Amino acid sequence: MLTVKDIMTKEVISVSPDTEITRAAKILLEKRINGMPVVDDQNRLVGIICQSDLIAQQKRFPVPNLFTFLDGYISLTSIKHLEHEIQKFAAITVAQAMSPKPVTVHPDTTIEEVASLMVDKYYHTLPVIEDGKLVGIVGKEDILRTLMAGS
Repeated sequence: MLTVKDIMTKEVISVSPDTEITRAAKILLEKRINGMPVVDDQNRLVGIICQSDLIAQQKRFPVPNLFTFLDGYISLTSIKHLEHEIQKFAAITVAQAMSPKPVTVHPDTTIEEVASLMVDKYYHTLPVIEDGKLVGIVGKEDILRTLMAGS
C-alpha cells in the first residue's frame, strides 16, 4: 500500500512568516504551485500560504451585515472573522495572510487518506510533518501520478 513517503516532494519550497506578500506571490507563480508551507527558523510549520490567500487581497472589503433588534445592533458576522478578513485584506507579510495551523499528514499516511482529505475538504496541498518538522509536501499532482503509474 502506497503512503505519503512514497510520493511526497522532499525538497519543499517554503517561506518564512516575514516574507513579503509580493515575494510569496512571485514564488507561487514562477514555480507553478498552488501553495507552500510557512516555516519558522527551526523548520517548524506555522502556516500555509496559498494562491487563494493572496487572491483574498483583491476582493472588496466585506462590510459586516447588521440588523436592529429592540433598538440595538446585532452583527451577523463574528468580530474574529472580520478581524481576520481585515488582516488578509491589508497584508504585507506572509504571516498576515497565511492560514495558520494547516491540516498536515504524516509520512505513513495512506494515499487513500490523503485523497479523501483533498476531495472532502478541498485541499490542494498538504504539508508532511514528522517529529514536529516539515519533511515534505504532497499535492494533487502527486496523487494523480500514482494513477498514471498503475496504467
